[in-house]
Amino acid sequence: MMILPTKRLSEERALIRVGAEILGLLTEPKTVSRLWNEIKDVHGRYTHGAPLTYDWFVLALDFLYILNTVDLEDGRIRRKYK
Repeated sequence: MMILPTKRLSEERALIRVGAEILGLLTEPKTVSRLWNEIKDVHGRYTHGAPLTYDWFVLALDFLYILNTVDLEDGRIRRKYK
């Protein structure tokens, strides 16, 4: 299970946490590359463990899409709800 923290998965790496960080950055529609650059900076400030990898970032985006909280419109990721 990667969505919630467990004894093997820290709170900082759980998809629910990474997804929340992504949603916090989506104040306006952004390209995937811009969002990736911004999340690396934000995630790095709050964690002391391993850096966020691109595949984990994509999993978090997939998780948010499945929850119907983000959408892709004109090549940009946007929040569906404020």
